[in-house]
Amino acid sequence: MNAPLRRVGVVVMVLFGLLFANLNWIQAYKADEYRTSDYNGRVQVAEYERRRGNIEAGGTALATSKETSGELKYRRTYPAGAKYAHVLGYKPVNLADTGIERFENDFLAGTSDALIANRVKDMFTGDQTGGGNVLLTLSKRAQDVAYEQLRNNRLDVPRGAAVAVDPRTGAVQALVSIPSYDPNPLASHDTNEATAAYNKLEGDPAGPLKNRALGEVLPPGSTFKIVVAAAALENGVGQGTEIPAGSSYTPPTSGTPIRNAAASICPESEVTLMNAVTESCNTGFAQLGVRLGADKIKEKARQFGFEQEDLTVGQLGEGGHPVAASRTGSMENADGGDDPAALAQSSIGQRDVRMTPLQGAMIAASVAHRDGTQMRPYVVRQLLAPDRTTSYYTAKPRELRQPISGQVAGDLREMMVSVVENGTGRNAQIDGYTVGGKTGTAQSAPDRPDHGWFIGFALDKDGNPVSAVCVVLEQAGPGGSAEAARIAGQIMRAAIADPGGR
Repeated sequence: MNAPLRRVGVVVMVLFGLLFANLNWIQAYKADEYRTSDYNGRVQVAEYERRRGNIEAGGTALATSKETSGELKYRRTYPAGAKYAHVLGYKPVNLADTGIERFENDFLAGTSDALIANRVKDMFTGDQTGGGNVLLTLSKRAQDVAYEQLRNNRLDVPRGAAVAVDPRTGAVQALVSIPSYDPNPLASHDTNEATAAYNKLEGDPAGPLKNRALGEVLPPGSTFKIVVAAAALENGVGQGTEIPAGSSYTPPTSGTPIRNAAASICPESEVTLMNAVTESCNTGFAQLGVRLGADKIKEKARQFGFEQEDLTVGQLGEGGHPVAASRTGSMENADGGDDPAALAQSSIGQRDVRMTPLQGAMIAASVAHRDGTQMRPYVVRQLLAPDRTTSYYTAKPRELRQPISGQVAGDLREMMVSVVENGTGRNAQIDGYTVGGKTGTAQSAPDRPDHGWFIGFALDKDGNPVSAVCVVLEQAGPGGSAEAARIAGQIMRAAIADPGGR
């Protein structure tokens, strides 16, 4: 054999080798991905042969499957429409699924390893046992109130979010983002209709597909003062300690003065920490932040949950809705030392500080908890078999972290209660319950109205926490924080009235 033929033979052998290697790679490593791909039509038809399990809250089915006469036997439906959309997500035919529909897909579809006994039984009976059922922690009353109050708020603000959690367990009682969307058209078996519905939502400048409760961050304004107050309490400052205040404060190296929201707020040269929280004294907290230093404030924020990259809300310890990381931003200068101007602005929740509504609710929940513990948030309460006789998962609350001691939590509770009883959070009061909170007004942009925030909690007559909440109204303008406090009070009242949601 001459040299050219030998070279051709070697090339052919190499090509065959690569071909076999590729075939083995596909069979060994990619087979499952291709088999379960959303683009695999045969998989889709097979998946829709089995009735998908329900997603429920408070004994009410929020996502169900209805039989059709088409090639795809069952269609996913959402009876409550937009009210639960950002929790449930949607299960489409030709688009990527989202929310609980995605995170619990295997169990809902009946393909989970936990349900293998049902599939084995079906092999002998010829039946198609339905998928498992997912029960959520949501309080139906609290969710309904949160949605209606946000959507029909008294300021006609079109964008905002609310999150309520049980401070004792971390169970999510309500989670709403507005504007919302109706997931039913997205689950249509008419793929053209579903695609058109998705494109319309995706192109809406109001961003109805955004989960503002978990996935969006905004400057938190004065609600961040609770973090600064916690750092102060741990560093020699007490409720009655006098701190510098005044009508105006210009940080060193800055020509821009910081002022209070009104001339009547802490005009004195000094006020107690209690009064600074109650009145929401910007000049007091700006100076307090500069005194404490960037390291102490950033570390305390981190202990509350800022900068956490991997938090999800679903099952405990499992995947779920991803949560955007809340940030403190830079408070240092180019040399690594404290930047007083940046530090002063950050200490009142401005500049680069950003927070999710969930993080705000978790701060309030930590303060409400007797020993300052922050519980891991979750929204999946239980996984039930298709016939509802067997539970495959029941949530067991877990501690996430302890950002503050019981003593500091007690001091913060008293100051936050003072805000609701004597200060800017009066709209959140609930008869028969002790309510604490903190309002926040955060600048959004020079030509846009301010955001309105409220974080707070409710305690029963024995001092036990029953709900913690955060409400934000984007670009709400004057009165935004007062309206957020009112809505928060309504949500907590609904959670209290719904024993099935606690």
